[in-house]
Amino acid sequence: MREFKWVWGLMRKYRGIFFAALGLVFVHGLLSMINAPVQGKIVDEVIINGQIEKLLTLVLIMIGSTVLRAILRYTYLNMFEHVSQNVVYNARRDVFRKVQELDFDFFDRTKTGDIMARMTGDLEAVRHFTAYVMYSIFQHAVTFILVITFLFAINTTFTLILLAITPITGILAVRLTSKVKPAFSAIREQFSRLNSVVQENISGNRVVKAFAQEDYEIYKFSRENAGFKECNIQAAKIWERYLPVMDSVAGLLTVIAILAGGIMVITKNITLGELVTFNSFLWALNNPMRMIGWLVNDTQRFATSAEKVMMLLNREPRIKSKDGAVAEKLEGRVEFRNVCFGYGKEPVLKDISFCAYPGQTVAVVGPTGSGKSTLVSLISRFYDCTHGTVLIDDRDIKDYDVRALRANIAVAMQDIFLFSETIEGNIAYGAPDVSVEKVQWAAEMAGAHDFITEFPEDYDTIIGERGVGLSGGQKQRIALARALVMKAPIIILDDTTSSVDIETEHRIQQNLKNFCKNRTTFIIAHRISSVKHADLILVLENGEIVERGTHSELLSLKGRYYSTFVNQYGDFDK
Repeated sequence: MREFKWVWGLMRKYRGIFFAALGLVFVHGLLSMINAPVQGKIVDEVIINGQIEKLLTLVLIMIGSTVLRAILRYTYLNMFEHVSQNVVYNARRDVFRKVQELDFDFFDRTKTGDIMARMTGDLEAVRHFTAYVMYSIFQHAVTFILVITFLFAINTTFTLILLAITPITGILAVRLTSKVKPAFSAIREQFSRLNSVVQENISGNRVVKAFAQEDYEIYKFSRENAGFKECNIQAAKIWERYLPVMDSVAGLLTVIAILAGGIMVITKNITLGELVTFNSFLWALNNPMRMIGWLVNDTQRFATSAEKVMMLLNREPRIKSKDGAVAEKLEGRVEFRNVCFGYGKEPVLKDISFCAYPGQTVAVVGPTGSGKSTLVSLISRFYDCTHGTVLIDDRDIKDYDVRALRANIAVAMQDIFLFSETIEGNIAYGAPDVSVEKVQWAAEMAGAHDFITEFPEDYDTIIGERGVGLSGGQKQRIALARALVMKAPIIILDDTTSSVDIETEHRIQQNLKNFCKNRTTFIIAHRISSVKHADLILVLENGEIVERGTHSELLSLKGRYYSTFVNQYGDFDK
C-alpha cells in the first residue's frame, strides 16, 4: 500500500483533473450500456413485430452513443496522460534532488546503472500505471457493475448462471498476484546490473579498446543480457500458467450464454431480443475477466518499480546540516584532533592531529593508499571522521551548514571530471556568476590560458564528455583553474600537477605563491618539487603521520621523506 500512497501524494495537484477524467469514464461506461438493449429492441420490435418506423430512431441512438463515447474517450485519455506526465515529471525531479543530497558514501556503494534504472525504467512503470492502469481498473469495474445491474433487471436467473464462473477468475487473480511480484523484483534487479555493465563499458570505452578487451566486454554483457532474458522468461512462465486459464474461463461465458439462453428462449422464459441483449453485453463481462490478469501484471510491475524508487527517495544522507547550523565566511584555520576514519571495519586514518593557519601551505605526501586523499576529504565533510574532531576556525565542522562549508573550500580533485560544456563553463562551475575576465585570470594562474586560446573557439570550445580530446595535463590545469576562480579561504589541491611538465609546474607554483598568501592551502603530491616550499609537510604511511616538518627538517631526519627525495633526485647535497 505504501507505493499507492506515494503515487497518490504525487497526484495531489492534479486530483481535480484525475477525478474529472474518472467522471468521464463513468459516463462513458453508462453510454456503453445503450447499444445492447437497443439491439434487443430492434430484434423484438422491428424484426419480429414489424414496427419498421422505429428502426431509424434506434439506429440514430446507437450512432449517437458511439460518437459521444469516442469523444469522451479521446478527452479522458488526454486528461489521464496530462496527469501521468506531470506525476512522472515531479517524481523524476524528486529523485534527482535526492541524488544531489546524498553523500559520497552512497555513490561509493551504488552503481551508476542502478541509479539510471530508477530514473528511467522504474519511473516509466509509474507513468504507465498512472496513465493507463488506474483508469483501466476503474473503467472495467464500472463496466462490470453496470452490466450486472442491467442484466439483473432483465432476467435474474440468466444473470446468476453467467456469474457462476466469476469466482474462479477471482481465485486465479489472487494467486497470480502472489507469484508475479517476486518475478518482477528479479527483473528489476537484473535490469540494474545490465544497465551498470553498459554504463561502465561506455564510460571506459577507451580502456577497453586500448587493451583490446572487446570480446571480454561482449561476454560480460551477454552474461547479464542472458540473465535478464531468463528473468523475463520466468515471469512469462507465470503468465502462461494463469492467463490462458483466465481467458478460457472468460470464453466460457459465450458458450454458457448460447446454451442457457437458447433453452430459456425455447421455454419462453426470455424473448429472442433479450437473448440478443445478453449476448451484446457479454463483451462487458468478458473484457474485465480477460483484462484482470494483465492489470494484475501491470500493477505488480508498478509496485515493484515504485518500491525501488521509494527506497532511493527514503535514503537519508549521512552527512547533513544539523538544526541551527552556522553559515558564515571562514578565515581558514584548520585543525585535526586525534582523527580516525575507516570506510569499513579497517581504519584508513589513525590518530591524525595537526593545525594549519591562514597563509600556510600544508603538504601531504606518502605512498599510494596511505590515506592522503581521505584526509583532505574530511575537511569538506565528504565523510565524517569516526573518532576525533575536525575544526575550522576553532569550531567543529559539524556545526557548519554543509553547503556553506563547502562554498568556503575550493577543491581540485585527483579524479578529474569535466562536464560536456564550454571551457569557460567548466572553469566557472563553482562560481557561475563570475566574469569572463576572472575566468581568464584563473586560467592564467593555472597555466591553462595559452593552450585554451589555441583552440578555434578558445574559451567557448565545447569539451567532450569527461574531457575527451584534452590531455591529462590540460584537464588538470582546467580543474585547477576551476578551484582558483572561487577564491575560497581554504584550497585543496589533490595531485593537480602530476601530469604537467616540470617547467609548467614551476610556473604554476610561482603564480600560486601570491594567491595563497592569505589562504590555507593543502597540497597532495608525489613530487618533492610540488611540496618542498610548504610550511608543513605531513608524511603518511598506513594512515598514520610518521613524519612532519618543513622540507629541510624532514631531510635531516633521514627517514621516509628523505628516501622519497633520494629516489627522485639522487643522494646529493641539499
